[in-house]
Amino acid sequence: MKTFLGSKLRKNSGFTLVEMAVVLVIIGLILAAVSIGKDVQRNAEYAKIKQKFIDQWAVSYNAYVQRTGFPLADLQQEPRYMINGANYNVGAAADGVVSGGNMTGATAPNAICRGAVGPKMARLMETAGGFDLRDLMQRAGVRMPPGRAEGREDRYVYLDTNGNPQEIQVCFQWNNPEMPEGSGNVMVITGLTPDLARALDQMIDGKPDAREGVFRQQGVSHDTQNVAGIEWNTNNTVQYGAGSVLPTSKGRERDEDQVETVVAIYKMNQ
Repeated sequence: MKTFLGSKLRKNSGFTLVEMAVVLVIIGLILAAVSIGKDVQRNAEYAKIKQKFIDQWAVSYNAYVQRTGFPLADLQQEPRYMINGANYNVGAAADGVVSGGNMTGATAPNAICRGAVGPKMARLMETAGGFDLRDLMQRAGVRMPPGRAEGREDRYVYLDTNGNPQEIQVCFQWNNPEMPEGSGNVMVITGLTPDLARALDQMIDGKPDAREGVFRQQGVSHDTQNVAGIEWNTNNTVQYGAGSVLPTSKGRERDEDQVETVVAIYKMNQ
């Protein structure tokens, strides 16, 4: 009789404090793993964007130069060694500048894009027939990254930190000497959230600096030599369309917002 009652009491006694503590620790570990897993997944996606999209577009650009002997949309018979150089010769004065003058004050030709200029780009797109980015690549026999889809090789879609879709777009242009974000032939990359821009800058240049190296923010001046750089403008608490703010400032911090984006300039090596 005593054995039966003792067994019944033990069955109805519930969890001990030790058992409850173990359960709470396990739940905490699971929640932490889920949170860390999201960051790990996002970092992996950012590395994929660099390797499978940005890097591959740089490879495609270099392949175009190697096969044609001149930069994208330049003149074959009289190359200017500038992107869209074919549409730079708008008059004798402009051609004279190319031939042997100071290029600092030259009027740069329009950017080469696919279908439309990238959002928040400072330069207009070349609208003359035959100067579409995809068409130029195809005519030269250059394979482009798969991008978003067939015909949208210049685009790539990813999710920002709030889970909202963002679209990256690449264009190419020539920058005058002494341009704030660097001179020469460059790739323009739009649709980058601040954390993605910093991550790409870190992977490309070794440190996230908006005004140093080959990967910079559009419109950010180099300023003074031998002086530390600056952070990328704005941050992931700022809603899309709010504009640039100090990196240390706070936006609305709403989870339903689409995160603000910035434009990057990636200098090509030829």
